Amino acid sequence: MAFGINRETLRTWKKDVQEGRIAFITHFWLDDRFPGCKTVTKVGCADYQKLINWGTKYGLRKEWIHQDPSFPHFDLFGERQKEILEQEEQWEQIKRFNL
Repeated sequence: MAFGINRETLRTWKKDVQEGRIAFITHFWLDDRFPGCKTVTKVGCADYQKLINWGTKYGLRKEWIHQDPSFPHFDLFGERQKEILEQEEQWEQIKRFNL
């Protein structure tokens, strides 16, 4: 279950993804499969090769890309989520979600 983002934020993320930019969106998220994780960051890009190359910088395997036809993305959570957001200087998301 996702919550904590507004429609404009989601709309902007989708537009950036579809236009081939690496785009980040973080939201609150609860999933029993991932105890202790309260947020997830989706890092998307419609340019599949660009997304693969971006993920490689962080040791993310292309097999981990969520194969959404319109919005392919990696899901980041836990400590790795925070580490990558810091390296990508996504300070607003880190602060907003208290990561």
